[in-house]
Amino acid sequence: MIARRPFGRIFIPVSMLVLGTVLGSCAAINLETAATAQPSADCVDDSPPCVEARGAALKRMLADPKRSWIREPANAHSYAAGVRLFAFRSRKRELSCDELAHGKREADGAPSALNGPYSGGLSPAQKSRGTMLAAEVSKELGTEIRRRGCRVRA
Repeated sequence: MIARRPFGRIFIPVSMLVLGTVLGSCAAINLETAATAQPSADCVDDSPPCVEARGAALKRMLADPKRSWIREPANAHSYAAGVRLFAFRSRKRELSCDELAHGKREADGAPSALNGPYSGGLSPAQKSRGTMLAAEVSKELGTEIRRRGCRVRA
């Protein structure tokens, strides 16, 4: 006669161990902090210090010869501030086809970010202005892509 252990005696401790491991690994990756970390160019009010900070951030982006800001992640506050979108608009003639496509994808995705779960603290007016600017920039970058005959997926 074979003695069998009850199913729960082994299954429950093993499943608790697996659950603990999964939750522990998720705690090491703080996605909310990564998605909401505010860069220096995301001040969205119209106070003189914020206007100054946005202007300085735009100048810094435009002066970057490597254009490293293009591949940096952006958040809803960045789109509401408009600095990145203005930088894409200002440099559209100098960007490569891949960079134009990246900028267009980013501008197309801005409304989702502005209305998403990590857009806390933004007023409806700020979200609306960011969405309108993103639509304009997306249209301009799309026009530049077509004008050049770029063969990229935008």
